[in-house]
Amino acid sequence: MPTATESSSPSAVSFPPANPLPHAAHGPARKHPVRRSRKPLRLAGFAIAGAALLLWIGRIALHAYRFIETDNAYVVGHFHQVSSQVDGQVREVLVQDNQTVKAGEPLMRLDSLEFEIAVQRAQAALAQAQAQEKEATAAAAQSRAVQAESRAKVAQAEAQIAQTQAQLNLARLTLGRSEQLLQNGGATTQADVDNARSATSAALANFNAATANRDAAQAAVDSSSAAVAAADAQIVAASASAAAAQGALRDAQRKLSYTTLAAPADGRIGNKNVEPGNRVLAGQTLLALVEPDVWVVANFKETQLPRMKVGQQVDLAVDALRNQPLHGTIESLAPASGSTFALLPPDNATGNFNKVVQRIPVKIVLDPASREAMSQLRLGYSVVVNVRAR
Repeated sequence: MPTATESSSPSAVSFPPANPLPHAAHGPARKHPVRRSRKPLRLAGFAIAGAALLLWIGRIALHAYRFIETDNAYVVGHFHQVSSQVDGQVREVLVQDNQTVKAGEPLMRLDSLEFEIAVQRAQAALAQAQAQEKEATAAAAQSRAVQAESRAKVAQAEAQIAQTQAQLNLARLTLGRSEQLLQNGGATTQADVDNARSATSAALANFNAATANRDAAQAAVDSSSAAVAAADAQIVAASASAAAAQGALRDAQRKLSYTTLAAPADGRIGNKNVEPGNRVLAGQTLLALVEPDVWVVANFKETQLPRMKVGQQVDLAVDALRNQPLHGTIESLAPASGSTFALLPPDNATGNFNKVVQRIPVKIVLDPASREAMSQLRLGYSVVVNVRAR
């Protein structure tokens, strides 16, 4: 068994430790300088981060003080749903998707044969009604002529009555004188008295005949007046028929004009869902037309409105145009909240009331300098709105 002396002899092999400690290899004097060099860097980093945080918070506070912001805003504009006003078959489609058109430019045409036939029928009915109106007018004129003739006969009969009345009065006077002379033995004879009596009878007969003629003429006047009234009624009826026929013709012409669908305004075509040969119904939407003039509708909270008014300047940031800021002006504020205009407005009297901050739509129009970018805007684009309140 070896002794302690043998184990410490020079011939014995000694191995270094498997994991030498760092301080044993490098010495304890290098440990403290490393810690002193990292601490200032950390303090500088914390200082820079704190300054950046304060700057960021200050910027947010300044922005909140000067601006009123919302991202609940969208690009809107005039949007026309073009639909057919009559039933028919599409003969030709004259536009394509995304095509630019002018107001009044034809978009498509329907088969117009049945509408042309309806116009011809209406024209024939109108001509017939106008002929009946002219016929009634002629009959009324004839009745008025008969009425005038009857009134002339009445006047003539009145004159005859006056003449025969005078003759009768003279005959009666002559008869009275003759009878008085005969009774007093005057220079007269019975024959003269008889002649005077005969003349009186004849004058009375003439007077009665004239009166009868006057009554007959008056009856003719009454009959002609009734004929005139009937003719006038026929004119009214014929005029009404002619007016109805005229209205039917206009309606047929209107429907014929509807076979050509024209652009209601300048704009671009979208959502075209019709092709030649399709059978369309009245009121069916066939395509859409979007006008180039657009604006922004921003929905602000009701708590933000006290600082807003018409005419304030607005900065706009469109998500689709990140590198192109736009500017606008508040044109108007809606008279009610968006929920009031909803299809089913909330009923707060049901017992399930929860107070919710309401949104008020605000219309913002672009400044002239920003209208150059209007052609790049599309309806429905999202917009971030900043109103300069201070």
